Amino acid sequence: MAEVREPTFRSAYRALGAVAFEGARVSVAVVDIETGESVFAVDERIVLPTASIGKILLLIEVSARLTDRTVSDFAIADRSTQDAVADSGIWQHLQAPAFPIADLAALVGATSDNLATNVLLRQVGLDAVRSRTEKLGLVRTALLDRVRDVRGPDDAPQLSVGSTAELAWLFQALANGHIIDPVTSHRVLSWLSLNADLSMVASAFGRDPLSHRGVEHNTWMVNKTGTDVGVRSEAGILRGPRAGVAYAVSVHFDDIDLPRRLRVMDALRAFGVDLLEFVH
Repeated sequence: MAEVREPTFRSAYRALGAVAFEGARVSVAVVDIETGESVFAVDERIVLPTASIGKILLLIEVSARLTDRTVSDFAIADRSTQDAVADSGIWQHLQAPAFPIADLAALVGATSDNLATNVLLRQVGLDAVRSRTEKLGLVRTALLDRVRDVRGPDDAPQLSVGSTAELAWLFQALANGHIIDPVTSHRVLSWLSLNADLSMVASAFGRDPLSHRGVEHNTWMVNKTGTDVGVRSEAGILRGPRAGVAYAVSVHFDDIDLPRRLRVMDALRAFGVDLLEFVH
């Protein structure tokens, strides 16, 4: 029988507290995957910008449609000039003008592909994503808009917002197959397991950013990150021999210089070290 370990998270608390002392808004939630009980929490119900984290809600809607066969895995979606956007993703650098719906979802999971996100949103509709989000019982978490290079006064100020309490719950529910049904949940996790961004919390897990879908050293992980100016957010699952947890953390800070940004990144890694120590 595995040893029962009481959580401390002292290092994470100190590191995140230090960036909060500098004026950052910090929110953290960690829950046990099996029981849903809180393991560690800091202002977990406040709503903060979460950048690309909200793309998970789009993936859930797409996966649900693939499950009920209102959309085929092989249905082809074309990109258009209205979908064009820069920053994250690789499709914008490829020659292919179209991909199957399921492949676009894999691109979103792997590289948070902005172009693929906009094409999928055009296919399923932002209203449908919002409706699905409400049906899931999420009231503090939402995908607010398509991805834009520039946000004007008439656009939503953020791509997405969320509370870490709801995001941790969402990943716990995905892990247990409770988001729509097991097939839908596991498909979403399969897409997210391709994620190449291990720069934040998951930087402490010792995994290969380009190949980390399996179990290594008795640990398994899946995550989604969100990055914008003054925003660093991550949510995911970490399983080890002692425990399994769903976690979410968001930091909203004044991104005025590189040292401040690096202190935020160091705090997120410290949180990851404590997570790994708890499950391993």
